[in-house]
Amino acid sequence: MAPRPFPEEHAVALAAALDLPEHPNICYACLSFVVFALDGTEQELRRQVRRITQDLWHEGLGEIAEAAVEDARRRDVENAQEAKRDLLARGGRSATARAIVMRLAAEVGRRERITMSVLQSAHDPASASEWN
Repeated sequence: MAPRPFPEEHAVALAAALDLPEHPNICYACLSFVVFALDGTEQELRRQVRRITQDLWHEGLGEIAEAAVEDARRRDVENAQEAKRDLLARGGRSATARAIVMRLAAEVGRRERITMSVLQSAHDPASASEWN
């Protein structure tokens, strides 16, 4: 008998509590598909997350996710044991892996928006007088 699917809302909450590397060794070009989909429809976002998570899983996300979830389990983070079972049973197709990709994409998107804002301000002659 297959284990019950790990609820998406539990996976999202757990992903938020994970201690992930600031710059994980994953393909940022692949992750950018999810970052761009964050501004699109829910359907497009889900499609990109499902597609990209499996690719990222095989390119190193699996090791990162398993280590972070095991660390969370040792720290007694809520639902970490269930997330570990989810990862072991479904790997890159798991709700936990998809939630981690969503978190990483949101973080990358946030950093990119900040960078773009700073660059726009730097090129705006009206804001240059505020620097002094």
